[in-house]
Amino acid sequence: MSDTPSAVLFCCDHNSIRSPMAEGLMKNLVGTKIFIQSAGVKGDNDVDGFAVAVCKELDVELSKHKSRSFEELEDWGDRLDSFDLVIALSPTSHRRIAELTKNSAVDVEYWETADPTGSGENREDKLAAYRAVRDDIIANIKKRFLS
Repeated sequence: MSDTPSAVLFCCDHNSIRSPMAEGLMKNLVGTKIFIQSAGVKGDNDVDGFAVAVCKELDVELSKHKSRSFEELEDWGDRLDSFDLVIALSPTSHRRIAELTKNSAVDVEYWETADPTGSGENREDKLAAYRAVRDDIIANIKKRFLS
């Protein structure tokens, strides 16, 4: 694993579902070997309750996560060019991060990851959609960082 980065940023649209899930799940899977953060194009939503619930099933705590935008991330001291790798989980975040890092030595990857909002007619259907996203993120983390 010579291409293992020392710092990874996950990003999505609002930093309320996919990227916080990815941050929490990766910290759970790899521990402190890699510095891991998440951000969104916008940081205007609280962490989604369904994301919190499906991660809690795996003992991954998201309820204390504070949503943040790329700008807020930098305001708080984490410069985008301090990450070796940024993994975009949505098309919008992929376009925005490519723009923000075009003059940096930051690698950017895009992991197509479904947006589970609006899925399902009832609570169980919604949870199933969120679990599918969670499990997809886990599979991608294992494939990219643990194989």
